[in-house]
Amino acid sequence: MKKKILYILFVLCIIQYAANAQSTNSAGSAASEKEFKQVIQNMFRAMQQADTNLLKTSFSDHVIIQTIVNKPEGAAINTESMNDFLQSVGKQTPNAIDERIEFGAIQIEPLMATVWTPYTFYFKGQYSHKGVNSFQLVKLKEGWKIQYLIDTRYK
Repeated sequence: MKKKILYILFVLCIIQYAANAQSTNSAGSAASEKEFKQVIQNMFRAMQQADTNLLKTSFSDHVIIQTIVNKPEGAAINTESMNDFLQSVGKQTPNAIDERIEFGAIQIEPLMATVWTPYTFYFKGQYSHKGVNSFQLVKLKEGWKIQYLIDTRYK
């Protein structure tokens, strides 16, 4: 009988420990989610304001930026350098670029997050295209940064 009671107490302790660990992890995930969502929102704010200095703060030093292009022979992937991306945004006037996103699927771990954001893109107030962005973010010493961005584009 004593063994059963000890076993039950042991199981209850494990369940309590797991519940505490899960609630702590959920709170940490919520804080991280808010942080990396802010990085993504800053990127779009910088694009809208044509602010290349703010835009640079969203990305890691070795970011990869790609677009999936739908062609008759199948999908092709175009890669854009960070410098080309910055120049493209920097040439715009404020409010010329308006990419409206929704946060979709999000996966978080302590050092990496994956974020899916469907979007609609407007250029100078006119609808241009829509698609989905897929972000891979990493938690560096200076905070969350976008390491990889790939998107689709449809009319």
